[in-house]
Amino acid sequence: MKVFTIPTVNVVGRGSVKEIGSMAARFGSKTALVVASTGDVGLAQAQLIADVLKGSGIDAELFCKVTPNPLEETVMEGLALYGERGCGFLVAVGGGSAMDAAKGIGILATNGGRIEDYAGVDKVRTPIPPLIAVATTAGTGSEVTQFAVISDANHNKMTLNDRDMLPTISVNDPEMMLSMPPALTAATGMDALTHAIEAYISTESSPLTDGRAWAATNLIAQNLPRAVQEGTNVEVRERMCYGSFLAGIAFNNAGLGLVHAMAHPLGGHYNLPHGLCNALLLPAVCRFNLTFDTVPRFAALARAFGVAHDWRPDRENAEACLEAIDDVKREAGLKESLRAHGVKREDFPLLADRALLETVGATNPRPFDRADVIALYEEAF
Repeated sequence: MKVFTIPTVNVVGRGSVKEIGSMAARFGSKTALVVASTGDVGLAQAQLIADVLKGSGIDAELFCKVTPNPLEETVMEGLALYGERGCGFLVAVGGGSAMDAAKGIGILATNGGRIEDYAGVDKVRTPIPPLIAVATTAGTGSEVTQFAVISDANHNKMTLNDRDMLPTISVNDPEMMLSMPPALTAATGMDALTHAIEAYISTESSPLTDGRAWAATNLIAQNLPRAVQEGTNVEVRERMCYGSFLAGIAFNNAGLGLVHAMAHPLGGHYNLPHGLCNALLLPAVCRFNLTFDTVPRFAALARAFGVAHDWRPDRENAEACLEAIDDVKREAGLKESLRAHGVKREDFPLLADRALLETVGATNPRPFDRADVIALYEEAF
């Protein structure tokens, strides 16, 4: 049996953020907590949302304190504001960090306790309040998923997976992404590509997810380098929106794999952007996962990358797919290794131990152990 979950309403396209007010009015609450990142960009995005909500008679309390790899203490601070101001629903605007923080606030608003109480799978007892998730990157896919990753005080990442924290409404407006700098565009785009690839080769993939993962791979592969180079090209940004959206739906229902299992402790330990960690690990893990069983899958993805030839055997097309992954990463400007970002070889055993605890690795197509993970960190080093 396969269960397929997505937000109730999903809006993609230029100007879609302007529809938030009319959609939020259906919740019946006059006060929203708008969750965004720290800094001028996050504040500007939150204020835009507040202005749209005001047009529908809804007040907005702004909580612009979310940092990359959001901390539990930030979630607790947002929860306090949510209660003090009598908020009835949440709007998250930003990348995955803002979304994850909003989901965490929502969980505690309806369930109480602390974030660690809900780490793991299906620990939430009561659904979160209505949540509108407005993506400003393409992207984490968090606007359409039931996952959240929140760090404790020691920067250990806690992964939460529960359909009761799925956003109510997702919004992907390319006009919200035009100001993304090239480095952020590249990192978040590689995150989305990783979602698509891991979902396609996952042990839980199905006809419900395969088409979405393949289409996402195709859209991202064809448009990510251009999005990095032509940041104000709204048509390219819109295609990236669709790619990220489809990849998010795919992995929300098929699961992920070893790239994410290794990326979570890496990002938490060194406070590195999640998308960058995925980009640095993806080529090595794909090579590891290229086994007899996955060759047809990678060969099919080669067609999504536009590098397959019908006259070649699957194995050769699969190898071409791995080369294409490297090419997209390089064309997006991500050429560095783990070493270049301050990662230390002596930390590999600790990182491997934490990676083995990550539930997202359960759907990886090839079994792995501690030695495999250490070797893969070494290969990406």
